[in-house]
Amino acid sequence: SHTMFKKLAGQVLEEVKAEREADSLAHQRLRDAMKEKEHKFLPGFKQVGKTGVIYVMSRARELGFSYENEEWSNFGQGAPETGNIPDQPERNLDAVFNAVNNEYGPVAGIKPLREKIANLYNARYRQGKESQYTADNVCVCPGGRAALTRIAACVGEVNVGYFLPDYTAYEQILTVFKNFIPIPNTLDASSGYLLDGEVFANEIESRGLQVVLTSNPGNPTGALVEKEELNALVKVAREKHCTFIMDEFYSHYIYSHGEEDLGRNVSSAAFVDDVNKDPILIVDGFTKNWRLPGWRVCWAVGPKDVIEAMQSAGSFLDGGANHILQDTLARSNLLDPDFVRADATALQRHFKNKRDIVVKRLKEIGFKIDAEPNGTFYVWANVENFPAPLNNGMQFFETALLHKVICVPGIFFDVNPGKRRELFNSPYHHYVRFSCGPPLEILVRGLDSMAEFIGKAKAKAQES
Repeated sequence: SHTMFKKLAGQVLEEVKAEREADSLAHQRLRDAMKEKEHKFLPGFKQVGKTGVIYVMSRARELGFSYENEEWSNFGQGAPETGNIPDQPERNLDAVFNAVNNEYGPVAGIKPLREKIANLYNARYRQGKESQYTADNVCVCPGGRAALTRIAACVGEVNVGYFLPDYTAYEQILTVFKNFIPIPNTLDASSGYLLDGEVFANEIESRGLQVVLTSNPGNPTGALVEKEELNALVKVAREKHCTFIMDEFYSHYIYSHGEEDLGRNVSSAAFVDDVNKDPILIVDGFTKNWRLPGWRVCWAVGPKDVIEAMQSAGSFLDGGANHILQDTLARSNLLDPDFVRADATALQRHFKNKRDIVVKRLKEIGFKIDAEPNGTFYVWANVENFPAPLNNGMQFFETALLHKVICVPGIFFDVNPGKRRELFNSPYHHYVRFSCGPPLEILVRGLDSMAEFIGKAKAKAQES
């Protein structure tokens, strides 16, 4: 209602002078939502706190957002648009409902799908190499979080390194499992948030890391490690005997090449020597790269000993992916190398155009962008130069909601197990993440709204 929005606008104005978490209603509201309180009615249960995009979307719905409401612009969306895009190849999908598909599927996935995934990796990344992936190197899981959770359940009592900023869901995974110690490493904005092989080797030695978790391309920064730089990371993992868990969910969203190389993908699989000995574990799936997030079918590719362990973990964690969907995908053309190349070509052309438009407009509005993203469909933007309260991510997020624009505050990518740090002290206090996932017309509407309310805030600041 108008009264509610007026009240919220007044609260935003009161926060202009906030210099610490305790002075900011936006930050206090988040802190309260993160608390795991005792459940009121169920003895022995706790209310699990909201974090990340779940909190973002919950706040947006409180203020009237719905996917049917065309007044809103959702830059918080962590998924690509799922409708047809220009020049996409035809998908041959035919679901078969029969007695076999009605049965439980194998916890590691049905063999025909695992074989197709292995063959795709061999065709895309391992031509001419003696060591080839087989079905034994693939574990199919019901979603990316399920794959990462299975992996985490298999990790022993070791130090696990991860990098900041990174994917928000890592925080819960690194918090829930108590058998390993999560150790953060901050990526440098001046280097474009790129992970350097030499720095990586030093971190492994100095911090005693045995496992490292990261995304490439990186979420939220869009930083891309490829070619010789990626080869160097794989070599470090091999030589330092450190398992490298590589989240490659955005490996088709690559923009570092020209028109002649459209359809090219990036994967650490290209630099593995022995698929059963090199400590490289890759996570990917249909969610982002094939634009099928609702299907919840993903996979891990790595040494068969790890895959067997993931199968055991899956038997008590999730039970496996949907059998009928697995069968449908195994019999489809979606994993055929020619289809993947053509589909990635259409995807890269379409999403690069959206990225270019969004980055250009954000810069014109006054956002600072440390490095233009070479991967993913995200833009990592700094709001520090805007007038208060728009100069920090949480308060920018709350103000943007009043104008029906959704973004994700940067502090959610400060993967901080236990949430012990003062929120104002986060290195990403002044950042927000924008997604180019939705259709272009939604993005343009949101950019116009931000240009208007930020412009008015700047004019008012100059007057005073």
